Amino acid sequence: MPRALVLGNGRLQVNLDDGGRLRDLYHPWVGHESHAGMPSFIGFWVDGTFAWFDAFERRVAYEDETLVGDITGNHAGLAIEVRIRDAVDLESDVLVRHIEVNDLAGRAREVRVFLHHDLSIGGGGEGGDTVYYDPELHAIVQYKGHRWFLIDGRVEGRNGVHMFTCGRAGFHGFAGTWADAEDGELSGQPIEQGAVDSCAGFRLSLPAGRTAALHAWLCAGGSHEEVTALDAMVRRTGPERLLERTRRYWRSWAATAGTATASLPVRLRGLYVRSLLTARTLCDHAGGVIASTDRDILEHARDTYCYVWPRDAALTTAALDAAGYSQPLRGFLAFCADRFEGARGHLLHKYLPDGAVGSSWHPWYSDGEAQLPIQEDETALVLWALGEHHRRGGDRELLREMYRRVVEPAADFMASFRDWRTGLPLPGWDLWEERRGVHAFTVAAVWAALDAAARMAAELGDDTKGTLYAGAAAEVRRGADEHLWDAQAGRFARQLAPRADRSGYDRDLTLDASLWGLFAFGMYPATDPRVVATMTAVRERLWLRAGDGGVARYQRDYYHCVELSDDVPGNPWVICTLWLADWLVRTARSPAQLEETVLPLLEWVERHASPAGLLPEQVNPFTGGPLSVAPLAWSHAAYVDVCLGYCQALEALRAETGEEAERVAG
Repeated sequence: MPRALVLGNGRLQVNLDDGGRLRDLYHPWVGHESHAGMPSFIGFWVDGTFAWFDAFERRVAYEDETLVGDITGNHAGLAIEVRIRDAVDLESDVLVRHIEVNDLAGRAREVRVFLHHDLSIGGGGEGGDTVYYDPELHAIVQYKGHRWFLIDGRVEGRNGVHMFTCGRAGFHGFAGTWADAEDGELSGQPIEQGAVDSCAGFRLSLPAGRTAALHAWLCAGGSHEEVTALDAMVRRTGPERLLERTRRYWRSWAATAGTATASLPVRLRGLYVRSLLTARTLCDHAGGVIASTDRDILEHARDTYCYVWPRDAALTTAALDAAGYSQPLRGFLAFCADRFEGARGHLLHKYLPDGAVGSSWHPWYSDGEAQLPIQEDETALVLWALGEHHRRGGDRELLREMYRRVVEPAADFMASFRDWRTGLPLPGWDLWEERRGVHAFTVAAVWAALDAAARMAAELGDDTKGTLYAGAAAEVRRGADEHLWDAQAGRFARQLAPRADRSGYDRDLTLDASLWGLFAFGMYPATDPRVVATMTAVRERLWLRAGDGGVARYQRDYYHCVELSDDVPGNPWVICTLWLADWLVRTARSPAQLEETVLPLLEWVERHASPAGLLPEQVNPFTGGPLSVAPLAWSHAAYVDVCLGYCQALEALRAETGEEAERVAG
């Protein structure tokens, strides 16, 4: 199930589904050490009748321009309306939940609210947890090793839970403590160990025709002392103040985003701001950027997207930087600098948020010889992102800090890791992580990295290295001209596939949306006739002619495949659809052409966002529903990039034509 809300502060991240159930809980790194077991429910008991919140009629959203969730639900049988606002506090590792109940029956009643928590600390489901009721705090505490969580609440100024039970879950037929709540009472079991869960109950006095409220919170820390100190802070400060300061911060943070995209229709501008906030939430305090924290992908692959792919992270932080938010890029560059130490100038496949090497399926040995298990574009795009940041703002202090640690080792590697027969990079894995060869996307990224490194070396007076990198970039470009361009097909090849006898390469002319990289990183202008021919073929052959359209990754893409046919070359991907939009932005010759070609693609993306504005990796070509993970940082980053490019191009074209700008009302 795709995540409906993603909330976090860079250390504690919580994902909720559209039933308000806690589905993912990460601490102390975003996307690492999952502490959620089965979904954790919210239930309501009124007049002897019980219902879980996922049985309500619900609407899921965020409060505008914040990372505060806003879920509303109505239950005709219980005659109540519920509004739940959730946020992870900006400064402390606390999830705050404000649950407001509104009477629809016109009479005073008692309402009992039950908060179930199924935590599996450290993930893996192997047990070893302890959960107990603390009689001094009237709170529930669960711990395992150095990971501690505390659950507390406040009703009408009174702190502490009113009812509790601690039990076993998912083991030898134990359903979980959620079942204990359905009669409106909890048994009061004070402690359990192993595979455990808990349930906290609260009694609200609901006046006729009015509202009653519960504030609940979950504290995360590394010790009993830490979580009890956090609990004391919440009680002292007030949970409502934590919620309000978090709301105000994110609104202030997002306030600078609107002016750059003022020419977008209102709905598209709203998704732009949501994309910035979502991308920021996937940035860890230690500098890593997590591709996605939606763990349901485990059901398909037995692994998750909870990793730092340097490519995804570079593109995401570069998009945030272009939008005026430089801190994530600075943190990511420091993260990469630490990974380069002791390495040979290249980054590996992916990393855990704590900096450890992530899982991989790229072999170190094949066909009788050693090989590097890398996607070279992941190293290259780190330099490209730094180069773009420096080009925009001339940040010499950051460049000086990163030159020896990042630029020089990476550029030295890329200048040397080339086939001297072609001038192109040696074979590696493609950005889709499926095939080994010399890929157009990688070639373009390596050219961009070397070009940026040459400029940055010159800036710092390192003329020897600057000349080396510039020469290598020129050779890569000449190699692309000679070897990637296929005159007979009239377009670029997506890759050069090594021959089995190692005598050379064969062109792979499969149409692939990642050919976007040829112009996106500056190796060729978007208006180059060869690029135009290539992208025209991509638009004609990879656009889905069935369902609701969108652009597939490549011809006969099997990943999460729903159907393959002449009309459906693969599932439509958000980033691939946006890559087509990016090319149209760069080649439009008038404001009218820009609006007519690009806005429909941005609207396509907006239609496939969740009700709260979260974008998936790919969508079902027939139902339009999300596939794979949601949200995906890369999807949101690509949307930010195209929105910025569209608005900048529109302004420039209007200036060229003398056309007066008109604000689009939506």
